[in-house]
Amino acid sequence: MAVAANLTPVPDRVRPKRALLSVSDKTGLVDFAKALAGHGIELVSTGGTRKALTEAGLSVKDVSDLTGFPEIMDGRVKTLHPLVHGGLLAIRDDAAHGQAMADHAIQPIDILVVNLYPFEEVMRSGAEFGHILENVDIGGPAMIRASAKNHAYLTVATDPADYAEILAALGENDGETTLPLRRRLAARAFARTGAYDAAISQWFAGVVEDDAPRHVSFAGRLAETLRYGENPHQTAGFFVTGDKRPGVASARQVQGKSLSYNNINDTDAAFECVAEFDPNRTAAVAIIKHANPCGVAEGGNLLEAYKQALACDPVSAFGGIVALNRKLDAEAAKAIVEIFTEVIVAPDADEEAMAIVAAKKNLRLLLTGGLPDPRALGQTVRSVAGGLLVQSRDNGVVDDLDLRVVTKRQPSEAEMTDLRFAFRVAKHVKSNAIVYAKNRATVGIGAGQMSRVDSARIAARKSEDAARAMLAEGTGREMAAGQALAGEVKPLTLGSVVASDAFFPFADGLLSAVEAGATAVIQPGGSMRDADVIAAADAHGIAMVLTGMRHFRH
Repeated sequence: MAVAANLTPVPDRVRPKRALLSVSDKTGLVDFAKALAGHGIELVSTGGTRKALTEAGLSVKDVSDLTGFPEIMDGRVKTLHPLVHGGLLAIRDDAAHGQAMADHAIQPIDILVVNLYPFEEVMRSGAEFGHILENVDIGGPAMIRASAKNHAYLTVATDPADYAEILAALGENDGETTLPLRRRLAARAFARTGAYDAAISQWFAGVVEDDAPRHVSFAGRLAETLRYGENPHQTAGFFVTGDKRPGVASARQVQGKSLSYNNINDTDAAFECVAEFDPNRTAAVAIIKHANPCGVAEGGNLLEAYKQALACDPVSAFGGIVALNRKLDAEAAKAIVEIFTEVIVAPDADEEAMAIVAAKKNLRLLLTGGLPDPRALGQTVRSVAGGLLVQSRDNGVVDDLDLRVVTKRQPSEAEMTDLRFAFRVAKHVKSNAIVYAKNRATVGIGAGQMSRVDSARIAARKSEDAARAMLAEGTGREMAAGQALAGEVKPLTLGSVVASDAFFPFADGLLSAVEAGATAVIQPGGSMRDADVIAAADAHGIAMVLTGMRHFRH
């Protein structure tokens, strides 16, 4: 049934006479309440909030005195009462509402101060089901929504950050609030209850393992207003969710400039990539540019891994993001700061390493406290016109797959190690993705091309560019075939293996990899022309392994 519109004129200024305070987070509560009382505003409160205020020497009426009904059911029922909600929802200038208030002795409430039970924090703590459920606030959201709806007369605060704004308005307007203030706070209030309900619904969907709920909502809390988005003409903000996954959202920024939109996006891509490599097994470094790896390597230590990763594409690495799977040490830090780097992200860093990075005052150093689990469940969300695309996170890990050799030649043990390495990296390269690798380091990456053949060719060409860079620096690099780069340019892909994120639809992509010098290939398989691709591999003496799992990344 439709509700008739309220045509009563909305007042600009309102002089509040009564405030109801019921908060979980008591930050700044006492000072705020004292200031309200200083403006002659009567204080009404509940439970622990009232106790905190009375202990501070304030005169506070208990909500039970207002309703004439005690708190019951362990506090579950205390504000769900007509004398509370009538005081919140009454249209002050409506004669019928005024008569109802008079008939039922309903006193108006002009300021509502409520922040909710800490559901998100309890959920993230890993508490058991019953304890999490008990932290679902009922009365708080009801009062917040009622006050926000009736913001023509009410001022609603849902966060201690609102207090200063309210007090400033009261001070500037002789104890009155203004309509623009009340509307701003009402908008925040609806956003808060919306985010709260979204967190609850997402948690409960996970509990019942509902992968396709009839309705879905997502919520985040503004962590930072960014200077702009992908481009200067776009606005942007960074919002954090209740996800416990270690990463850029939960990281401690030790130093450096504020992160940009692109920094955050690229840092997330870099850290998710390097997390594929178990730090208990090996050190690993991923260098990312524009959300694509431009070099990834494993090594006996971070310095060795960094040098190998950088060698893959030193040109693209300039101004990139460096992610590490172990604590940053001084040796690695010295090497990383030799070229311009936007962000270093790692689980931790030692004091000497932090001192080295500190010499580059604009370089951001993020410490996450841990690595995200590549096998963890979760969701990714992308907006489209008029809707959202929601999917489960790609948590496939090559070590868990049943790898199948389909060629006459079996890959060697060294090739198999590199094949697994390359497929881990290919998972994090934009499709169509081709990754050449040798000695657990990328030697050529082709990303985001419309044709898989083009990706294979671009990766090979970039490996030649990297080889020329080595010659120019006179560093050289040992090849798998035992040849050093000295005097002539030989692409780094000679003697490498190659990974493809999806099947080869034709043999031409494989043949491009063969031309680049690859000796073994790993790919999902599943093409109607798999037999032709396998025959081409056999004809060239190439070993081929099928994973049965695709890793498209758009």
